[in-house]
Amino acid sequence: MYDIRFPHLGITFHDVKTGFTIFGFEVKFYGLIIGLGFLLAYLWVAHEAKRTKQDPELYLDAFLWLVIPAIVGARIYYVLFNAKEYFIKGQGFWETIKGIINIRNGGLAIYGGLIAGIITVIIFARKRKTNIFLMLDTASMGILIGQILGRWGNFFNREAFGEYTDSLFAMQIPTDFFVRHGSLRSMIDNGIITEKMAQNVVTYDTMQWISVHPTFLYESLWNLVLLIFLFIYRKHKKFDGELILLYIWGYGLGRVWIEALRSDSLMFFGTGLKVSQLLAMLCVVVSSVIIVKKRLDYMRENN
Repeated sequence: MYDIRFPHLGITFHDVKTGFTIFGFEVKFYGLIIGLGFLLAYLWVAHEAKRTKQDPELYLDAFLWLVIPAIVGARIYYVLFNAKEYFIKGQGFWETIKGIINIRNGGLAIYGGLIAGIITVIIFARKRKTNIFLMLDTASMGILIGQILGRWGNFFNREAFGEYTDSLFAMQIPTDFFVRHGSLRSMIDNGIITEKMAQNVVTYDTMQWISVHPTFLYESLWNLVLLIFLFIYRKHKKFDGELILLYIWGYGLGRVWIEALRSDSLMFFGTGLKVSQLLAMLCVVVSSVIIVKKRLDYMRENN
């Protein structure tokens, strides 16, 4: 059973698979969607570069520089804060390495990708002696486009969902999808589902379903709203770097409340604190301070 239901919206997606096989090789939709996200992000950034009288070739070079570091950074961040899934006692060295590098089933953390990507762009801009803040502004909407699309990879993998809910947007997933983890108890012990989900399993079409917040959808929609705002505001920015700061502020603000709903968050080294939520809060505070300071400077210079 590969269905995914939104019962209160009257929507059912039938036979939603995680990928397909071609010439004996399994292709995951997750990887395809991430790749398509990178492509659409670059196409938009190239368009924005032309609009602002920049050389699109510069951004093609930057894109080629950052693709691999961004993916590696996203993976390292995920593995670092989810080490117990990969470093298993008694598991061989090469089995561990194989598990770490296998990203086809998911396991990329956007903050890790952003950190690695921004560091790479800073290095690139310094080597090319170009305006790093203008480059980051130009890239800001492209980043959002990649994120909006990329979150749908989580949909196909049935991951990045939230705690139990029976709200209007509740998403239902059959427990049979996680059958490799065994019983409901085993799913709880493995961190696939929570006690609350197990206590509120619903039966439909002779099957058991968990009912959860589709937090991947919340984040995708939040990013869409932020993208529209930046698109409207971009011609009115007051200083280079303002768009990327507004992106950091807006994305961080959304991630703070969305991460609070997540049931599979990465924790900060066993403290019980959600690392991405902490980082999102830090991003909101720091970007707010910088935006206010730069705005005040702008007002003083233009009075």
